[in-house]
Amino acid sequence: MRVTQSMLSNNMLRNLSSSYSKMDKLQKQIETGKKINRPSDDPVVAMKGMGYRTNLNKVEQFQRNIGELSTWLEITDDTLDKVGSALHRANELAVQASNDTMNDADREKIKSEYDQLREHIQMLANTKNGDKYIFSGTKTATPLYDKATGYPADPVLSAFKGDVKMEVFDGLQINANTTAVDMFKDIDKMFADLDQKFKDIENPPVPAPDPPIKLSDEFRTAIASIDAQLNSLLEIRADIGARQNRVDLMNDRLSSQEIISTKQMSENEDVDYEKAITNLITQESIHNAALSVGSRIIQPTLVDFIR
Repeated sequence: MRVTQSMLSNNMLRNLSSSYSKMDKLQKQIETGKKINRPSDDPVVAMKGMGYRTNLNKVEQFQRNIGELSTWLEITDDTLDKVGSALHRANELAVQASNDTMNDADREKIKSEYDQLREHIQMLANTKNGDKYIFSGTKTATPLYDKATGYPADPVLSAFKGDVKMEVFDGLQINANTTAVDMFKDIDKMFADLDQKFKDIENPPVPAPDPPIKLSDEFRTAIASIDAQLNSLLEIRADIGARQNRVDLMNDRLSSQEIISTKQMSENEDVDYEKAITNLITQESIHNAALSVGSRIIQPTLVDFIR
């Protein structure tokens, strides 16, 4: 087969173009730190990278959910701790009021403090996380306690007992909120009963009951009621504590998953710099050799042949 000058020139240009493409690919790998810069570079690596990135994005979303969930639980536990402090104070006042040696002025002071404690707990029932009421079930935009209507009653009560769930792993959801409407209603009723006791002391019923009402017995009953509310509160806080422990465990697991997913994605996509730089140097040497040989091939001209 006759090899012409044009054939040599075309082959040389084609090979040089291929050499430029290889150097361009290696330079992009070094510049970006990635094995591929578009799916056509390696479809298999691209598909795997999409899967690993999806897994990593899911882990990051679950971590954000856990952060939000932890905030809900911390605020809830802190609020219930304050409710517990108010109940302990109510218990102390009931013990004082059960003493028959107290006069009316002393009991009036106790009644005034009871009123303040009741209002304080009503305020705590409307605690918010951001713009959401944490004790209002699924009705997070509605306060649990309303000064005009009090606590919710049927038929809307069920909505205030709804669960606000957050997904912390595939198929795993944990309640962020705590259903405490019944507890707050019971506490409020307890304070209402205490208020009635003070009213009965100020204005004894007519005719007087037989046997007569003993104030010490009345307030001992109140003490028992307050103890019952404290026990109910402890049960709710125990449930919150259990969920907080579960959240901590899930957070540790997600941290491990994040490391694994990031490692898989790195191994799949990140370039080996030592190998890429070595390949680039090698390709540059090949390219320079091709240029040198090419200059010799296309150097002769018609004038050179005439000479």
